[in-house]
Formats: sequence, C-alpha cells, structure tokens
Amino acid sequence: MQTSTFPSVRALDQLLDGLGAGAARRRQLAMVRGELDRALERDALPVGARRSLRRLLEEEALRPYVRLAESGALRHRRVEGGFPPTSEATNEIRRKCVDLLREALGLPALRLGGGEIPLQPAPEAATLSALARQLDQYLAGPMSPAQTRLTAVLALELDTAARSGELVELRTTDLGEDNAAVYVERRPQGGGTVEGEWVETSALTRAALERWLDVREGLVQRAHGTSKLWVSLWMNHDGVLDDGHTTIRPPGMPLEENGLVTSYRVGRLRYDGLRQLLPLKLEALRRAVDAERQRTAA
Repeated sequence: MQTSTFPSVRALDQLLDGLGAGAARRRQLAMVRGELDRALERDALPVGARRSLRRLLEEEALRPYVRLAESGALRHRRVEGGFPPTSEATNEIRRKCVDLLREALGLPALRLGGGEIPLQPAPEAATLSALARQLDQYLAGPMSPAQTRLTAVLALELDTAARSGELVELRTTDLGEDNAAVYVERRPQGGGTVEGEWVETSALTRAALERWLDVREGLVQRAHGTSKLWVSLWMNHDGVLDDGHTTIRPPGMPLEENGLVTSYRVGRLRYDGLRQLLPLKLEALRRAVDAERQRTAA
C-alpha cells in the first residue's frame, strides 16, 4: 500500500494497523481506504477531510464518498474496459467498513442506507451427510486437478467450518501427522482476537488431502515453492492496470481468497451432484457446518 499524500489517509493507515480484523475484513478495509484516497485526489470531498481523519469519517464526507464509490468511479482497475457500478454486496460491505472505522474512532455508526443483505439458506444436516458421500464417490475414481482441489477444500470445510479467509491462509505446516488434524486460526469477521485450534480430520478429509497434496507437489515445484496449502492450477494474472500492464502468475502460486471462492462457485456447477448439495455461497455452507458442530457438541 502506497503512502498517501493526505494527512487524513495517513492517519487512517495508522488506525487500520491497530485494528484486530480477519484477513477478509482487512482486504475490505483496504478497499475503502483506497477509495477514500482516490476521492480526495478528485477533490470530491470537503477540504477539511484532507487534513483530519475525524473530518474524513464525518457524514459530510462519507455520504458523497459512498455515492461516488457505488457509481464505480473510484475503482482502481477497469472492468471490461470501463468502471461500472459496484455490486450491492460490495456496497453493503463498504457501508459496514465505514461504520467499523467510525466506531474505531469513537464515532457512532451511520448505517448509510441499503439495509442488510439477507443470509442465503444454509443446508440441513442430511444435506451435509449427502455431500460427504458425494465427495467419497469422487475419491473412488479419477479426478481432474481442479476437482481434486475442490474435493479437499469441501472435505476440510465439513470438518472445520472455516471461513474462506481462514481456509486460504492454511499452510502444509498446519497439517498434523498423516493429515489427522489441521490447525485453523479463527479470525472473527468483524475483528477481534485471533484464536487457533487443532481440529481432528475425518477419514474423508485425510484421503482428500492425500490426493490433493500429490497434485500440489508438482505444481509447486514448477513455481519454485510455497508452503500455502492451496495453490493455483493455471497461469493467470492480477488484473489489467490503468496503464494496460498485467502481472503474470504461474501455476503453483498461493491461491488467493477470490480464487478459492471462484473455484467453489464454478465447481458447484461443473461437477455432478454438487449443484443440489451446495448452497450458492461457501459462507452458507460454513454456517451450516458450524451449526451442526454446535448441535452435536451440545
């Protein structure tokens, strides 16, 4: 992250450094920070917001910022050649981040419209059991590298109820002997203390990880190594910048959270049996697994 020319944004950087937030929330806050910096560069906010963090986070500055950001004008990358409006999901994340920053500064939440996005329905316990059986069927036959990775991700999710940001941070060193356990760092979505725990893995997960680790080994050797558990399968890039340049990433590089979520969404539609068993979003699956873990522990 580059140092801003505006004192208020530099003060915001210090505030962000002190926030205890999970990886996903930190990325969301970084998005808001970048948008605020670009809004100041465009002279779209009150002059006082340049110098004072409190003025930057006052309603007088935040309302025009939110309107401009939702229009897409504050994007830092082009999308299909332009700057389209941001999605309602992104808009709601932005509003939540704004209130989180205000609360960190001791200011009340603004709740700048939009309302809460309703939670997606979560699968029931019987559906989770059916999903485990489907994954076991996959392991009995040949699988592509993408299906192998997704099978391991889903099996591990059924054991851990980990958030996508927690899953993507896993390393091979977080696996116990013979993959019999996995160490997960729990990172609360809204910030808070990061707590780690060892979770015993099922026979399904151990088998799925064994298959994936064999695939992963060849990919990582080509990319000169990483300890991240999930790695990319194909060459890709970090997006097209304003100057038209791209940063090429070879196969075997650490998989980012967006890549993990995309593989879930694509795999749900691609592989036989998953469309009926998986909800639209990985987070809904996580909530279902978490609810079942709490029920069986009670």
